[in-house]
This record gives sequence, structure tokens and C-alpha cells, in this order.
Amino acid sequence: MSKPDNRCDNAKKIKKTIEDTKRNMELAEEMIHKTSDEKLKKELAAKNQRRAQAIPQMAREMQEEARYQREH
Repeated sequence: MSKPDNRCDNAKKIKKTIEDTKRNMELAEEMIHKTSDEKLKKELAAKNQRRAQAIPQMAREMQEEARYQREH
């Protein structure tokens, strides 16, 4: 028998993930400014672009989870 879906802290976990992602973006930006390695700069910039694109989806998911928690 499978366990019931425990979603009680999903919104909090997603919020932490968003915060961690933003912090990683800041650290990558710092590294971009400090390094002279063009390949590394491009890789970090590409990662930050993917991170920036992921944040709105994570925010929507966090809102959905918060709504679910209020309703259940």
C-alpha cells in the first residue's frame, strides 16, 4: 500500500529552492565578473539564464501548493 501524498511543507521547500537559486545566480554573477576565462563566463551566463527562466515556474508551483494547503 502506498503512502498518502504529504504536501504539508511543499510550499516552504519550493520557497527555499527559489531562494537558493537566486543566491546561486548572485554567486555566478560574481564569478563572471572575477574570471577572465571566457568559456566559464559563457557557461555561467547560460546557467543563470536557465535559472532565471525556472524561477517563475517555481513561484507558480509554490502558489499552487500554498493554495492547496489552505483548502485541505
